[in-house]
Amino acid sequence: MLDRRSLLVTLAAAGLLPGQANAAPAESAESQRLHALFDAFVQAQMQRSPELATSLGLDKGKLAKLKSRLSDASLAASAQDRRDNAAHLKALLAIDRSKLHGVDVSSYDTVLFTLQVMVDGNKAIPYAGGDVHSPYVVSQLAGAYHDIPDFLDTQHDIQTEADAEAYIARLQAIPVVMGQELEQVRHDAKLGVVPPDFIIDKTLVQMHNFLNTPAEKSVLVASLVRRAKAAGLKGDFQARATAIYTAAIIPALQLQADHFTQARKSAVHDAGVARLPEGAEFYRLGLKTYTTASLSPTQIHKLGLDLVADLSAKIDAALRAQKLTAGTVGQRLAALTANPAYLYPNTDAAKETLLADLNKKVVAVQAKLPQYFGALPKARVEIHRVPKAIEAGAPGGYYQTGSLDGSRPGIYYINLRDTAELPSWSLPTLTFHESIPGHHLQLTLAQEVKGLPLIRKIIFFSGYGEGWALYAEQLAVEMGMYDNDPLGHIGQMEAALFRAVRLVIDSGLHAQNWSRERAVDYFVDTLGEQRSTAITEVERYCVWPGQACSYMVGKLTWLRLRDQAKKALGPKFDIHKFHDAGLLSGALPLDVLDQVIATYIKTTQA
Repeated sequence: MLDRRSLLVTLAAAGLLPGQANAAPAESAESQRLHALFDAFVQAQMQRSPELATSLGLDKGKLAKLKSRLSDASLAASAQDRRDNAAHLKALLAIDRSKLHGVDVSSYDTVLFTLQVMVDGNKAIPYAGGDVHSPYVVSQLAGAYHDIPDFLDTQHDIQTEADAEAYIARLQAIPVVMGQELEQVRHDAKLGVVPPDFIIDKTLVQMHNFLNTPAEKSVLVASLVRRAKAAGLKGDFQARATAIYTAAIIPALQLQADHFTQARKSAVHDAGVARLPEGAEFYRLGLKTYTTASLSPTQIHKLGLDLVADLSAKIDAALRAQKLTAGTVGQRLAALTANPAYLYPNTDAAKETLLADLNKKVVAVQAKLPQYFGALPKARVEIHRVPKAIEAGAPGGYYQTGSLDGSRPGIYYINLRDTAELPSWSLPTLTFHESIPGHHLQLTLAQEVKGLPLIRKIIFFSGYGEGWALYAEQLAVEMGMYDNDPLGHIGQMEAALFRAVRLVIDSGLHAQNWSRERAVDYFVDTLGEQRSTAITEVERYCVWPGQACSYMVGKLTWLRLRDQAKKALGPKFDIHKFHDAGLLSGALPLDVLDQVIATYIKTTQA
């Protein structure tokens, strides 16, 4: 969803589509100042983050030069980011909020939150560029080697010779970015910021997979050759791309791998960020950034334990209803997971069948959307498997937004490294989360809505967005998607338990000195998941402190606000209008979502 440059980067496209930056009419001079300020922010940030222009389909016309560039990952660029963030915050605070009205108020509050948490992180954290999304610039989930191949393959469009030449230029830029990342990694290592040994191990596995892939089989080369041929372009793109790959990209990545091989010799096994400089503050800010709520690690941990107890009891009852009574809840879920009757064979042919079955689920739930939503997304969603090169460290599923103009669909990625991790009864809920009525519906509606400043259409908050997707899992129950699928309903409750477990483990790792092994054991014992799944998840939490907490915190907020609206409105409550009120306002910090729903309630009561 977001790279490590975080939320302000996602503001970058605003103001760059003619006539859309000020889609909401300016009601006052202060409103005009606000929109002009947003435009000033994003004009600079678009130049700072060319990949975003590509992902949104804006790297055309006057912005075509951005298609040939990648973001600067140097220490100097990070220092400039800090200065820019502080200047942007100061400029926004100079706007008189009391003179704003309508969507301008929520836009102001949203951007203010974003800038404030970034500036707080910039001031407190002397490593990772001051970005509290992850303490590690390169890991099993981050870095040019991890992000850029899939980005170029799925988002860099190739229709013309200029597009292909821009792709070549980006290939040439990859070694530069890798060198800049290594500069930051070495800087941080001097401060004592080195990933745990097990994170380095997984990172090196993936780096060596990359290094051992021949040019003609690499995504970076094969994608260009395949798509240039399909577009009928002339030129020996394979020879040119292969030369860059072998002579520049591979040596640059080898330098990173050599660094981590050496760093591994003295790396510690401690999993949490508490051992790092300003580690407690890093975690506090990480929780604030990801959840957008003001919960302490202690509160998060207790909330998780309470939810684990409640959800485990509900799953116990559902399992008993299926005559599954032997063992703990985790043991029974493990037996259900291992049952061959619910597993696809771990073959490429079976994985294609699995993808086809998921597409049928999307079609089925889509037919029911009009009963629960007013506005519906126009852009389609596709289901792809996670690229094999990165599936070892990637999560079970994730979503990639489509382009603003709808020419590139949203993509739901599912990790098919081992079908033993994906029993069939667990797949409907994952699909509803990542596609419809989850991420695809929420993010696409935000992009397509009329009258919302573009700066708001493309910003993402994990508490809001992941909270919505987890709420959508429960909504699927209410939509009747499990009426004839009791095991699928158990899968939905298990997914909710999974997010409760995340609260416990994330706070345990980063605030209570839990070891990786203790976290993995708790995960396996409580959920009955494959140990390989547990390891991938726990290692994810180690490099993204706080992110795993955003799901359940956000879901509980959506449910609380829906209950609040039902109680306040009585017979006037309409689920279509509630959903529209929350979704057509664009992504928001949870406190701002509270304000938006309060306004919806007040307006409906009038």
